[in-house]
Amino acid sequence: MEGTKGHGDVTTVDVHTAKDLLGSGHHYLDVRSVEEFNKSHIDNALNVPYMFITEEGRVKNPDFLTQVAAISEEDHLVVGCNSGGRSFRACVDLLNAGYKHVTNMGGGYSAWVDSGLAGDKPPEELKTACKFRP
Repeated sequence: MEGTKGHGDVTTVDVHTAKDLLGSGHHYLDVRSVEEFNKSHIDNALNVPYMFITEEGRVKNPDFLTQVAAISEEDHLVVGCNSGGRSFRACVDLLNAGYKHVTNMGGGYSAWVDSGLAGDKPPEELKTACKFRP
């Protein structure tokens, strides 16, 4: 029987490696809030928020794993958020839930934008998409 996965079990890659993985068939799971995702996101991304924004601050989505269950545990996933923190915690949860091929995108969508990978949207629109508060 396998034990609980910890932080040391998460593989983190930079945005260029993540782009290569996506190009080779990996799926992108965006764990930012719906508000953040709607401002701008990586093409073909699936959005399942890991946390919700409330007046009290961030609250973990209690249904995260249930909502992700539409994705096979055998699928190869690149998980990203805005800067890499939420996606890292989501990766730990996914590994503990039995997902086998989970990779965290270090730096998140902010690093994706800063690296010029976000396409032809105006820079001010992209920078707004990287702000956590709506």
